[in-house]
Amino acid sequence: MNNFIKHLLLLPLVSLAAGLVSAEQVSIKPNQLRLNAQLRLVTEAINEGPLVLIVHGTLAHNGMEIIASLQELLADEELNSLAINLSLGIDDRHGAYDCAVPHQHQHQDASGEIAAWVDWLKAQGVEQILLTGHSRGGSQVAAYSQQADDAIIGQVLIAPMTWSPEYAAKTYQRSYQTSLLEQVKVANAQDKNDWMPAATSFIYCKDAPQVKAASFLSYYQPAQTLNTPDLILDGGLPTVLFAGSEDQVVKDLPQQMQTRQLANLEFIVVDGADHYFRDLYADELVEAMLELIESAGQ
Repeated sequence: MNNFIKHLLLLPLVSLAAGLVSAEQVSIKPNQLRLNAQLRLVTEAINEGPLVLIVHGTLAHNGMEIIASLQELLADEELNSLAINLSLGIDDRHGAYDCAVPHQHQHQDASGEIAAWVDWLKAQGVEQILLTGHSRGGSQVAAYSQQADDAIIGQVLIAPMTWSPEYAAKTYQRSYQTSLLEQVKVANAQDKNDWMPAATSFIYCKDAPQVKAASFLSYYQPAQTLNTPDLILDGGLPTVLFAGSEDQVVKDLPQQMQTRQLANLEFIVVDGADHYFRDLYADELVEAMLELIESAGQ
């Protein structure tokens, strides 16, 4: 085991219908920041069988309802899973991001952190990893998957984010009564390591006290698109992309996907599901994961 790996907490084993399940918080420190994740095993060892790596959405965490539900359902199906917490620039971060905390994270940071967890899993002997991402996490998984490790057998993207400059400007104006273009000009006028000169509305945070200029630009003037449909490569990883018919967060996803005809892509609209695929809708997500894993073994 790499010397930067540290097991923080081992919870009692719990007997479930799926068999013996362990829940363990694990931590790694690939760089300056410690990263943590929730590991759920239904096997005696982590390297027995495939594993699903799960990435949460914007400013969220691995304990939110959809992530916890997926881990429980995967355990019921006797699949191991690792739900990671993206650091968002905070050492050993837990729980939802507090808007009052200075923002120095960037959208693209997730790719490096996903890669670090993949390396850790491989060091434990895991040979097959299925990636899963929700909302912005779906976009971040898709970005990572363009140069994914050979251990990655596929990806399931759940209500992944869409993005366009026009839509971003419109929603920013509606949410904060401020011009996004003007805020981008302010950010570009700063040194990228400097803070914005005043409180800045940022993602879900109105008037966040401190936002790095580089952070603002990474979410609102990205060097590469944040639009998930554009990140799925023809001939790339086997991909299942889910949209909810009642999703009010990424409303244009079904429309965009109508023009995406890729052999390695399956697009599924779940009738009645909202952005969070609550209750029985989550079963459909896990069913797709099982099918991807089964096809990888053929």
